[in-house]
Amino acid sequence: MSPTTGVMAGALLYIKEELEISDLQVQLLAGILNACALPGSLLAGRISDIIGRRNTIILSSIIFLLGSILMGYGPNYSALMAGRCTAGIGAGFALMIAPVYSAEISSPSYRGFLTALPDVSINLGLLFGYVSNYFFGRLPLRIGWRTMLFVPAFPSLALAILMLKLVESPRWLVMQGRIGDAREVLMRVSNTKQEAEQRLQEIKTAAGIDPRSTQDIVQVPKRSRSGGGALRELLCNPSPPVRRILIAATGVHLFQQIIGIEAIFMYTPRIFERTGITDKSVLLLATVGMGISDAVFVLISTFLLDRVGRRILLLVSSGGVAVSLLGLGACMRIVEHSDDKVSWAISFTIVFTYIYVAFTAIGLGPVTWVYSSEIFPLRLRAQGLGVGVTVNRFTNVVVVTSFISIYQKITMAGIFFMYTAITALAWCFYYSFLPETKGRSLEDMESIFGKTNDINNNKQVKHVINGYNNA
Repeated sequence: MSPTTGVMAGALLYIKEELEISDLQVQLLAGILNACALPGSLLAGRISDIIGRRNTIILSSIIFLLGSILMGYGPNYSALMAGRCTAGIGAGFALMIAPVYSAEISSPSYRGFLTALPDVSINLGLLFGYVSNYFFGRLPLRIGWRTMLFVPAFPSLALAILMLKLVESPRWLVMQGRIGDAREVLMRVSNTKQEAEQRLQEIKTAAGIDPRSTQDIVQVPKRSRSGGGALRELLCNPSPPVRRILIAATGVHLFQQIIGIEAIFMYTPRIFERTGITDKSVLLLATVGMGISDAVFVLISTFLLDRVGRRILLLVSSGGVAVSLLGLGACMRIVEHSDDKVSWAISFTIVFTYIYVAFTAIGLGPVTWVYSSEIFPLRLRAQGLGVGVTVNRFTNVVVVTSFISIYQKITMAGIFFMYTAITALAWCFYYSFLPETKGRSLEDMESIFGKTNDINNNKQVKHVINGYNNA
């Protein structure tokens, strides 16, 4: 999800009313952020290899800040589109670089928890967006939705200031040949001096630097420092392990979006409106409950990632999402084919929406970002994740900009049944293709994906499930 999904979901109700725009224009406004995030996520990988992970986060915050200010000004539809496009470029940068930065400064034992924190922050922001929409919706029409869109500027400014005080990624520092600086950072983020030295040796080996070297500054080829040739290796001439890593990373990002998560978040008021709820305050209040469900379960997920594992959470999450989507489709079919207002079906629609959000938040949401940010080799990590995020944002654009058109053709129930079938395919992909990465060093990932260990992974899944049953 993008950082402005929560506020835009409520703001669209009022933007459509004041500016008198069509459903097509609503879809374009909803999707333009992620369309502009596409070049942002691709550029961010190369830029972060050149100027560093920390500076790229600061740059993304400034770009997003400018977009939020322009949207808050919003005198007309064109200005809104320009502001949302600017914010989209910043969001593309942030969505790529935040998990990379978190993964690269974390130790293996806490990497899942720490790398999931950016997603936790986004989901808490989503909740605050829903809550603020409820209150700002009470302001005069012209002021209310503009305030909704301006508020995200403040967290962007706070992040830019905070990042000035934080450390740079030790892995990026090693890529620049700054071994002494990397050692200092690792001493600050590791539990012991021994752990810091061990991590430094592994990073130096992965970067092609002699691990026995004691120099604080070493010469590294300019091509390696700037990430040159990474995309060519990824897309044109990958080794078998890198090819499998690329398929895994793009696959988890594709399925995260194609199950309709951001479309449902973006158009929740419209979905509830289809059940017969017409009061805007009630619609916005119903979305607050969805935001609470999302925030609570994504927080739970952060504590399970390093205990249960990434793969198990993806399987549990996608299974629960499929069941909840099936329930949503059944309830909407009853509502849409009934002449009278069916109260119980309306209530269950809201309940199944909350359940859908909970299962998404416990796995498909945070695990996608954790998994894809940790599996690429050091030399390919930033630009590799950039490819994954590009797939994520492209799929998001297609889903968000087509949601209204599709449900108008096949009904709201029909689109939920379609998402159910897609989620079942996602479960099969996770089960058959993804190895577990919990507790493994970032420098081990290429060897993990070089092994044909699907059978062992499936045995691990059954072992864990049997363990829980016996307990």
